[in-house]
Amino acid sequence: MHLTTLAGHALSRGRTPADTYALLAKRTRKPLPSARAVCLALSIPLAETTRRLNDCYDALLADPRTGSETDTGELLEALGVFDVPVSLTDTELAVVRLFLVAVDAMGGIRPGHQHGLTRWFTTGNLTAAYLSLAAARPLARTGDPATYWATLVTAGELLAASPNADSRIRYALAHCRTQATAQTART
Repeated sequence: MHLTTLAGHALSRGRTPADTYALLAKRTRKPLPSARAVCLALSIPLAETTRRLNDCYDALLADPRTGSETDTGELLEALGVFDVPVSLTDTELAVVRLFLVAVDAMGGIRPGHQHGLTRWFTTGNLTAAYLSLAAARPLARTGDPATYWATLVTAGELLAASPNADSRIRYALAHCRTQATAQTART
């Protein structure tokens, strides 16, 4: 059976991408084709699949150890290799652009936070990205707090205006407005 077909079958039965990878890698002893099959079964375009797998090949797939398939699958999933990209609406794209302005205004961002944001942008989980940024703060020495909070207010207003807005957006937006007001009072 073709690996991509087998991966699709496993995914349709409720297996996670990480579990599906482990199943295929254990069966075939071929980690790269197994990871590629999972990506393709998830409808991730071949060019994007190739780019993602090239990024992690040396560290995770080039020299596999027997018995490490489950751990490798979980790492691939955590790295976003199996994240299915979504098409964003014009409003969602505008929100992402505002998020990028806010990230610049932070004056620096932890690599893990940046990685999470990138994954949320890819998968369209803009609520998680907004909540994450609203809970963070710009760096005191290198950030631009006024721009940061004002940008998050604008992004939050766009997210809150969507028909199925998560109720947590309103609370985070209120927090961002409070911070923006405090910044205005300081200047």
